[in-house]
Amino acid sequence: MIRNIIKFIKINNLQYNPLRDPQAYRGVAGAALRIQVAIGSSGTTRISLADEKGALLAVGEVEGPGTFSHGLNWIRPGVRIVTITAQHADRSESRDVRLDIMAHAWIG
Repeated sequence: MIRNIIKFIKINNLQYNPLRDPQAYRGVAGAALRIQVAIGSSGTTRISLADEKGALLAVGEVEGPGTFSHGLNWIRPGVRIVTITAQHADRSESRDVRLDIMAHAWIG
């Protein structure tokens, strides 16, 4: 049985679920969003974060089982798609995450 390399993803300490209201994953322009990727495989795993155009945002290695953590910061508001790719030995796994960046924080 092949297990997933990525166990789960957290955004600002909230486990990512694509069916959840995107409001839960909204950030403010200029403030960092912390992305955590929990790895379930043993051994070294290479993690990369890329934007919707394919440009690398972050790259790192994690000894599994473990967690990769990185803060992302955008200056302009808008919707961002971040692709998280985990490579372990001869296997690779990718997941897309939608992040909404607002111009300013909600008041009230």
